[in-house]
Amino acid sequence: MYTELIVGVDASRNHSGGAKGHLIGTLTGADPRLYGIKSVHLWAYQSLSDAVPERPWLTKHVPPILGKSLIHQAWWQYHSLPREAKASGCEVMFNTDAGSVCPFQPSVTLSQDMLSYEPGEINRFGISLARLRLELLRLIQNNSLKTASRAMFLTKHAATVIQNVTGPLESHVVVPHGIDDRFRQNPETMDRTQDSRAEVKILYISNAALYKHQWNVVRAVSSLRDSGVNASLLLVGGGQGRAQRILDREIALCDPKRTFVKQEPFVKHNEIACYLAKADLFVFASSCENLPITLLEAMASGLPIACSDRGPMPEVLQDGGIYFNPEDSSSVAAAIESIIVTPGLKSQIALRAKELSNQYSWQRCAKETWDILSDCAKQARAA
Repeated sequence: MYTELIVGVDASRNHSGGAKGHLIGTLTGADPRLYGIKSVHLWAYQSLSDAVPERPWLTKHVPPILGKSLIHQAWWQYHSLPREAKASGCEVMFNTDAGSVCPFQPSVTLSQDMLSYEPGEINRFGISLARLRLELLRLIQNNSLKTASRAMFLTKHAATVIQNVTGPLESHVVVPHGIDDRFRQNPETMDRTQDSRAEVKILYISNAALYKHQWNVVRAVSSLRDSGVNASLLLVGGGQGRAQRILDREIALCDPKRTFVKQEPFVKHNEIACYLAKADLFVFASSCENLPITLLEAMASGLPIACSDRGPMPEVLQDGGIYFNPEDSSSVAAAIESIIVTPGLKSQIALRAKELSNQYSWQRCAKETWDILSDCAKQARAA
């Protein structure tokens, strides 16, 4: 039955690249009208609103207050957004960030941040404003997830770890995000690593952060070169603060002349596919993720992957990569070396990773999301 529901989407807190990509993928991956949703009202700041393609069923709202301080934004989200949503006829609110303080109900709240929840990760920040921010964010997220009509997670791992803190949530679902089709390249079948003379171009895409462990990858590649492996490392994503200082010190120690380690700043998302196409091997050394988009993109690109054994990575990559302890450079080196020296392993895991990546699509994400939002609104109508 066509019920002509009206859905609200609060994207006022979507500032990370992953959060922006998730919003656009959801809004463009499927037509909500197929799920009984007549119209969608989106609240976002100006640059994000501009990045969202126009749709006949989509109405964009850009409150000027979203250009002001975080306190102003929170005040608007708590006091004004519910009134604006009701005035627009919204019957359910999709909170695309669990840090939302919007009290509108019924609601579906998406969790995209694990740093406040993954055991031990918050301790990396010591006594600092960054840690205080994470502690406060966890309290806000706990409340948002507990009060939501339905909590949405990107992985089973995230659902389990977060509920260890919040307690069992009455209603929750796992809806993974998708991968841009530009990354679905055909993998090379030629195993270049069988030629010991060929340089193995290793790529790691991520900003420098305390839980990303780029310095251990640098040390691992350095030790491989000392043992005779012709390998180079390209770090893409830039960085600042303590993590970048640790990385700089490690590079200065292992490769003072920058002969085999290069670091490039943040690049636009539409440029990442070019970097993946030029690489021979992808490394992902993070110890805290929800559903890492760069890992998925490397899988879709058909690259052999050496991967951290922490967080949701084994759930996502399964048997499509070789795992290591991201805090142990010798473990990182052993994983990379096994891919390089084992005949046929590169092609085997690359093909398997690419196969696994096929289950991650924006079409699937959007369809499941619209279905959930429609169901919540219908239940509220029937109550």
